[in-house]
Amino acid sequence: AVKAISEKAANLIGCKTNQVFIAQTGVIGEQLPVERITKILPSLHGQMGSNWHEAAVTICTTDTYPKGATRNTEINGKNVTIAGIAKGSGMISPNMATMLAFIFTDAAIAKLELQTLLAESAEETFNSITVDSDTSTNDAVLAFASGLAKNEQSYSIKSRELLSFRKAFQNVMLDLAHQIVRDGEGATKFVEIGISGAESDAAARIIGLVIANSPLVKTAIAGEDANWGRIVMAVGKSGERIDRDKLALTIGGIQIAKLGCVVPGYDELPVHAHMKGQEILIEVDVGVGTGLATVWTCDLTHGYISINADYRS
Repeated sequence: AVKAISEKAANLIGCKTNQVFIAQTGVIGEQLPVERITKILPSLHGQMGSNWHEAAVTICTTDTYPKGATRNTEINGKNVTIAGIAKGSGMISPNMATMLAFIFTDAAIAKLELQTLLAESAEETFNSITVDSDTSTNDAVLAFASGLAKNEQSYSIKSRELLSFRKAFQNVMLDLAHQIVRDGEGATKFVEIGISGAESDAAARIIGLVIANSPLVKTAIAGEDANWGRIVMAVGKSGERIDRDKLALTIGGIQIAKLGCVVPGYDELPVHAHMKGQEILIEVDVGVGTGLATVWTCDLTHGYISINADYRS
């Protein structure tokens, strides 16, 4: 199927077959209708244009809105642009889940340098989000550099000359990742979870994602319930090393627990008020090291159940 579609697309575009990248989504287990796709390709090729919004709309499935981001920056005085589109709102979890993302730049960047930047950026963006903990049989994030900006290409991606480009590239990816979470199926709240004091950054990310994927935590957030005990529960089940007697927890910047115990005189009212907002911040220090990570998720509502009970995915 992939070979047939790639060959047809390559013939239409006038490129090599290995220059065609296939990204797909749909019901797992159902066969791809190859003939229907190859038959419509000439018509689609004739409609090609430069409208980014239409391209973003085209790849939507259960998304409630198209997702796109653009940043402008410079490389040694040369103006360069980075643009990206993405789709995804359900079956979203690290390893990029059932999301598709396409990043484009007119900068001249060596293939290996771009691959390095893409991989590093994915760890702290697409691999740090989750909607429902479920992954798909297909996901992809692809980056393309046309070189049309005609900037100097000899720099390492870690060089000072590419610092601004690197930050802008990462910002586009983070923007798209956040849009996916905000559009989570049935979601009403955007949740940021910051973990510190872990044994390593990798351990911190695992702890954060366990919290983010906990149904009890996510439903408490949906219900605007300041049930911080569920967060502590999720920390404990992560399997990562923590120090119970040094554990600290804040919600919305309000200290709830310190040194493993609820703080004296803790007042739940301001925490409850924070939980009523659409932007929720949870911070946990597990007290064993210097590992840091931030992950993002959304709440789990009746809307998620309705969407996935009524829609085969």
